Amino acid sequence: MPNLFQTRRHFFGKTATGIGGAALSSLLGPEFGQAAEFPNFAPKAKRVIYLFQSGAPSQLDLFDHKPQLQKHFDTELPDSIRRGQRLTGMTAGQKRFPVAPTKFQFAQHGQSGAWISENLPHIAGVADDLCFIKSMHTEAINHDPAITFFQTGSQIAGRPSIGSWLSYGLGSLNSDLPAFVSMVSTGTGRPGGQPLYDRLWGSGFLPTTHQGVKFRGVGDPVLYLNDPPGINRQIRRRMLDDIAAINQEKLTEFGDPEIATRIAQYELAYRMQTSVPELTDFKDEPESVFEAYGPESKKRGTYASNCVLARRLCERGVRFVQLFHMGWDQHTNLPGQIKGQCYDTDQPTAALIRDLKNRGLLDDTLIIWGGEFGRTVYCQGNLTREVYGRDHHPRCFSIFLAGAGIKPGMTYGATDDFSYNITENPVHVHDLHATILHLLGIDHERLTYKFQGRRFRLTDVHGKVLDPILA
Repeated sequence: MPNLFQTRRHFFGKTATGIGGAALSSLLGPEFGQAAEFPNFAPKAKRVIYLFQSGAPSQLDLFDHKPQLQKHFDTELPDSIRRGQRLTGMTAGQKRFPVAPTKFQFAQHGQSGAWISENLPHIAGVADDLCFIKSMHTEAINHDPAITFFQTGSQIAGRPSIGSWLSYGLGSLNSDLPAFVSMVSTGTGRPGGQPLYDRLWGSGFLPTTHQGVKFRGVGDPVLYLNDPPGINRQIRRRMLDDIAAINQEKLTEFGDPEIATRIAQYELAYRMQTSVPELTDFKDEPESVFEAYGPESKKRGTYASNCVLARRLCERGVRFVQLFHMGWDQHTNLPGQIKGQCYDTDQPTAALIRDLKNRGLLDDTLIIWGGEFGRTVYCQGNLTREVYGRDHHPRCFSIFLAGAGIKPGMTYGATDDFSYNITENPVHVHDLHATILHLLGIDHERLTYKFQGRRFRLTDVHGKVLDPILA
């Protein structure tokens, strides 16, 4: 019977230097699928823990102290400040845009004198380890495109996530665990927050071996981790060997790199049957660890528990760990809801930074904390001194970084008196991405992948490294 699949892929896949040979040879090393030229220079960071606060924390109620707003309570936001900037559909129809000062107290902390809200007393305790960026801005004004932009460098779904880019560029540090792990927790401030989609840790057009592996908070940490009844390790090993032999024949015949990915992922899954249960069993953690991370740290699936797990993943060489914490989307009752979100995240975040520092891991681990945009100074809905809401605000917002290569105890960027416009050192999402890659030893303009006729990169068409915040 004639071969009905005699295509260019089939032809080149059968050659000694074809795609199939290259894909197979890459399986033989621990850095499977790694782009050969990276790192470009000596890195400051080996790994990243990205604490993504989904829903957009209010900079006005956490980090961007604007005491003069108290005298503007319930006055109209000046046109000279708003400058006709676009609004979401949720507030575009409002007849007024009254200024809503925060109801929370701020104080300066540490030798750096960082201004931090009373909502975050534990993070205030590590202020001198942090670098605050108060001049972040983004192009997206709605949640899904904004979150997608932070994860992939594009508002349009389908691009590789930042963790996938790092897996592709740098490979893995541990052959028994994924290079990229994601975890999702639900906030107590607003449990019914914006949904998150698996594509946010997907590999896009990169080989699928680089996609993030989601660790679940209930049941098995990873699906199908345990063998079904009647199947033991020896039987599974024989099954995998037989499947690998069949896949190898097809890889040799067709040269499809997705077949090579399948072989590698089956093998990783087999090794994870041993590595993941050991990783996720906290029995070896002393009680002092749980006391440090807070009362929720023993409850699987909480942000606090995920922070403990992030440190354990970090110890085992996982390249990129991302914690998504939902519930920061606070449109009508921000003061009540933000307290729950801060309860979830404040103590575990500070404990994670201290824990890494005490173990000598903060020196080569980069920590990032922040959401997809900020919140407006004007109130959405009814305004009182005790209750107010805030709409989406992409023009300026705050994040912080800590750890490898970051200058501690500093603040970069500034906003106007209404925290509405940037007045000093604007930072675009691509600038943040360029800086993250730089700390990992990667020139962001050189980490590219050819797809559909052109070379794509995480920072796409622009982005500059933030040299002033580098140690």
